[in-house]
Amino acid sequence: MGNEINRREFLKSSARGGAGLAALGGITFLPHPERVFGANDRVRVAVIGLHGQGWSHVNEYHKMEDVEIAAFCDVDENVLDKRLGEAEQMGIKRPQRFIELRKVLEDKSIDAISIATPNHWHSLQAIWGCQAGKDVYVEKPLSHNWLEGRQLLRAARRYNRIVQHGTNSRSGKAVQEGMQKMRDGLIGEIYLARGLCYKWRVSIGHAALEPVPKGVHYDIWTGPAPLKPFTKNRFHYNWHWIWDTGNGDFGNQGIHELDAARWGLGVKLPNKISALGGHVMFDDDQQTPNVLNIVYQFDMPDGKRRLLEFEVRHWISNHEAEIGAPAFGGGEVPAALGNAAETHKNKGPLNTIGNIFYGSKGYVAMNGYDSYKSWLGEEQEPGPHASEGGNNWRNFIDCVRSRKQEDLNAPVEEGYYSTTLLHLANASYRLGRTLNFDPEKEAVIGDPEADRLLRDADRGYRKPYVLPEED
Repeated sequence: MGNEINRREFLKSSARGGAGLAALGGITFLPHPERVFGANDRVRVAVIGLHGQGWSHVNEYHKMEDVEIAAFCDVDENVLDKRLGEAEQMGIKRPQRFIELRKVLEDKSIDAISIATPNHWHSLQAIWGCQAGKDVYVEKPLSHNWLEGRQLLRAARRYNRIVQHGTNSRSGKAVQEGMQKMRDGLIGEIYLARGLCYKWRVSIGHAALEPVPKGVHYDIWTGPAPLKPFTKNRFHYNWHWIWDTGNGDFGNQGIHELDAARWGLGVKLPNKISALGGHVMFDDDQQTPNVLNIVYQFDMPDGKRRLLEFEVRHWISNHEAEIGAPAFGGGEVPAALGNAAETHKNKGPLNTIGNIFYGSKGYVAMNGYDSYKSWLGEEQEPGPHASEGGNNWRNFIDCVRSRKQEDLNAPVEEGYYSTTLLHLANASYRLGRTLNFDPEKEAVIGDPEADRLLRDADRGYRKPYVLPEED
């Protein structure tokens, strides 16, 4: 892993990159003047990936009068045509229909792309978008491996693009308030953050090899990942639990809480990482752990030490610090549980998703993206609290229009640091050992095997799905 990428370097390189040609996958994009949005102009957005979270993108942009949903792109034509029909029922002017992202990027009338594809596509699609002069909203996690994240970070600056990371809590009004109160000393000196990802997950079972379903462009879906025979457990949603394409629940739901924990603790990169866990209870096709315990150590410039603990659980769990309990505004029981949802209906929500911050004067709990509570002093008296959400997509569009990168709530830099923590922990788990890390050089110390894993050096990206070379 190379030296830390700083803003000064990006700003220097953006001038060079903006003046040249951006080429990808055999297609060359000519640079064009930056669009200046007038008061009545609409930002034309293409939504990439529509099976799951991408439909949330559509619903959010549909609420905005200054946005036109210009295109849908999905490699599963069954999903694509279903979503086009649903969009028509919602009163959305029929978006252009695309299967291949590179065709979307050739359309100079499209201002931004909004990426909600599987993890193994996030960085490369975002890099291509930057090269093509598009602004980018990219779902979490920012990258499937560490090197991809760094290359996206470089591309965002080189091509001077607005890039928003899909860690929605960064735009939550109550979360922002709670973070500021901690900065102002509400709970004194903060020494520990604890991230919680207790999300009920049932077994995915075993899936047999089968022909690729009609209408699915599986080669494109696989993209930069190794091309494996098709099974349902390597495709829609269950790709999260396969190392070639996903990062486990830690990289799915957990990255939200990991990002918030790092934010509240006021740190960037650790000097020591240790992760233990396993895939327990189930005999199925899942490769990633469903129980994971992680500790990050941060040695601060003032000689003090801060710790970040994180825990992933997949089954029966309690609510810590009221997080997930109905009184805290927890979510609904997942409908996907079927009969299990009925069994637990009267016990409140099953998930416990959030963060706890511990300081010398008390502690703060944050529930997902829209609420916080505090308890102060030795008697743990209730302190300030609030509940109010926000809109990460609205913040993105505002910055696309203003061109003010400094106003992004979840900028690419923050996504890069948090996602690097994700990859370091998964590497520690997979290798079965603690990693020592140099946060200044952004390099693993004395562990070439970990370095290769963080770069996914054995993947062998297939043409034309090739990650840009390091500078």
